[in-house]
Amino acid sequence: MTKLMQGDCLELMKEIPDQSVDLTVTSPPYDNLRTYNGTLNDWTPEKWQAIIRELFRVTKQGGVVVWIVGDATINGSETGTSFRQALHAMECGFRLHDTMIYAKSEYMPLTHNRYEQAFEYMFAWAKGKPKAFNPLMVPSVTAGTTRNRGKSKSTEVTYAERKRDAVTVVKAEKQRSNVFTYSVGHNDRTLHTAPFPEALARDHILSWSNPGDVVLDPFLGSGTTGVACMNTGRKFIGIEREPNYFDIAQKRIRDATLPDWLK
Repeated sequence: MTKLMQGDCLELMKEIPDQSVDLTVTSPPYDNLRTYNGTLNDWTPEKWQAIIRELFRVTKQGGVVVWIVGDATINGSETGTSFRQALHAMECGFRLHDTMIYAKSEYMPLTHNRYEQAFEYMFAWAKGKPKAFNPLMVPSVTAGTTRNRGKSKSTEVTYAERKRDAVTVVKAEKQRSNVFTYSVGHNDRTLHTAPFPEALARDHILSWSNPGDVVLDPFLGSGTTGVACMNTGRKFIGIEREPNYFDIAQKRIRDATLPDWLK
């Protein structure tokens, strides 16, 4: 199932039944950094607060919302809007399950009196306990070595230490950290001014949902979340207000569903 809708997500989300979405992966507007041909002139705190309330309504118990966001810098200071959005989500009933980081291996050098901005937040909000978590794994640097957690010379119990005399062998793999690093999106491929990497969408979809689950992106943009859903066997609902981007997203998602011999 793939359903794409063109228009204001706050209005169109009303067509989505209560508790029918397993996962949302989306990147809302960052303050007023872009207007997208005037379609974001009404982007106010009241607007994003209402959208987050709608997300809580449509999300299933055990579902997750991944909200990828950054802040504008105004008069030399960051706005902090991302934090306000996370706090509002908690007020709506979401749990702040994980505060994750999208780190950019390449970033735009700027001239200002602070370090270069090389990351964005990825808030994982959960409606209750997440029903799906399929952790992505990475190789363990110390694979095969042994640890004796009960023989530490320190008298202070660390967070991960188990108080017992037991020798453990480090496994070949361990869970990834909550800092995900990618090359930045390339708008020459998507024709969008601010795409996020398809690998980012895919990794969240694999982590927080199962095949056949319903995934939503109310800020569809160039369709990256939809493409990742097509490639991972998820159902998808996408909403985009800007007509040109909606056309781009439709084509990208359609092409992702075609067999190779028709592409």
